[in-house]
Amino acid sequence: MNLPIAFEEKMKSLLGEEEYNAYLQCFDEPRHYGLRVNTRKISVEDFLKIAPWPLTPVPWISNGFYYDGSVYQPAKHPYYYAGLYYLQEPSAMTPADRLPVEPGDKVLDVCAAPGGKATELGAKLKGEGVLVANDISNSRARGLLKNLELFGIGNMLVISEEPGKLMEFFPEYFDKILIDAPCSGEGMFRKEKKMVKAWEEHGPAFFSRLQQSIITQAASMLRPGGMLLYSTCTFDPLENERTIEYLLSQHPEFEICEMDGYEGFEKGRPELTEQKIYGMEKTVRIFPHKMHGEGHYLALLKKGNAAPGERKEKTGNKKGGTKVPEDLEAFLKELNIELDPARFDLREERVYYMPEDLPALKGVRFLRSGLLLGELKKKRFEPSQALAMYLKKEDYKKTLDFSADDDRVVKYLKGETLDVEDLVTPKEKGWFLVCVDGYPLGFGKLASQTLKNKYLPGWRWQS
Repeated sequence: MNLPIAFEEKMKSLLGEEEYNAYLQCFDEPRHYGLRVNTRKISVEDFLKIAPWPLTPVPWISNGFYYDGSVYQPAKHPYYYAGLYYLQEPSAMTPADRLPVEPGDKVLDVCAAPGGKATELGAKLKGEGVLVANDISNSRARGLLKNLELFGIGNMLVISEEPGKLMEFFPEYFDKILIDAPCSGEGMFRKEKKMVKAWEEHGPAFFSRLQQSIITQAASMLRPGGMLLYSTCTFDPLENERTIEYLLSQHPEFEICEMDGYEGFEKGRPELTEQKIYGMEKTVRIFPHKMHGEGHYLALLKKGNAAPGERKEKTGNKKGGTKVPEDLEAFLKELNIELDPARFDLREERVYYMPEDLPALKGVRFLRSGLLLGELKKKRFEPSQALAMYLKKEDYKKTLDFSADDDRVVKYLKGETLDVEDLVTPKEKGWFLVCVDGYPLGFGKLASQTLKNKYLPGWRWQS
């Protein structure tokens, strides 16, 4: 592979001649395919019992696994449509794994599309707190929304704004922030050859200015005592250690924190910063010739209590006492879980279930705020695809559960009507939650032992 001369010289300086040769040799090795289990829906232990393909653990990620992508296609299995896992390059699993998110946290993913990190952050919240997933690109944010809904994440806001705009609405609001920053992509050269041409057009100097802007904007949205994880998929010190150095120069209340290590992790390089910053060795560099994953950089920081005064939150969604329409109330009786009516938000025909303790957000460009429960149509309520993915089988009274090898599963995912006379009595009717091996796929409407398909058209199985 032909690499730019300037890049080669930089890598030789960074690694030394002998190690640079080892780095070059890894370009001849096959890429690594990764799968990350959605622990909101299934435990790692239970997933391994039903996994249809051989899996090998990613040793530094508790719910990450390698699979042979030259032989198997996990994206063409019903379990993928049930949201049981996300397909992700192994090194890219590291940022969300190393940000210590706890249930109840308020979490921001600044550059979230397509959702590899956001889905893991949402799973770690376990339905408590709120995840704000933002991407400046509206088209990419639509893919992000689909992945979050597929994962069953309901306590979320999906936003498409510049980070600078978010500062107005979320001052010192978040407990945890993840920035997987746009970068020159040097760590992806081995996996995606087209990244080399992109690097020649927009290199580290271009992205460094963008990263400095994003990280300082994010810093103002983090509460004192909160934690921020910054990551890139590049090697250049300007985009890595020096971006952290810039943050510390602008916000000296931040300190660099240790992360859980792994034998293949390389320490960050204090000597690559202008001020030889102490603590920079706590940041992490990942090189593809040192471990089975592509190139990455990570830095975990904590915001100190330097800011005076108490934290004040503007809350804008505490409506309280929302009147529940009769058709929705009738549907809610089919649920085996309690939903707080005070968190319902009715907007025209659509009904949302909102996260708690949000600030006032008028003027923000949303793709989704909260969990879309469904729509009120001509005095009837139609539950949404998002609600189906949010529920567990035991959360709903009327279910149809197929085994993964039943050909009706793929027919359902293709949008076809199903004959289910072997599973229901002639008198049964109404909305049924369709599951595969106990994990929801979507809704269907039953009448006369025939299930009318209500699977979301834009999600359907493509042959």
